[in-house]
Amino acid sequence: MKTIKKHLIQIVGIIVGLAGGYLYYRFVGCRTGGCAITSNPYMSMLWGAAVGYLLGDSMKGFIKSKTKQESD
Repeated sequence: MKTIKKHLIQIVGIIVGLAGGYLYYRFVGCRTGGCAITSNPYMSMLWGAAVGYLLGDSMKGFIKSKTKQESD
């Protein structure tokens, strides 16, 4: 449970990224099938999850630095 609380922002980022990747595939996507990422829902979701994780991780670092500055 501690691990989940410690990485909650990254987990939420992954989930939002998965949903965003699927929505991108569904509504924007590549109709011809020639696009490597957007023609396959799994690849779109994988890239979305990666971006979501990276954004969540950077947000966690930003929040951590903000709270450290406020406590100093």
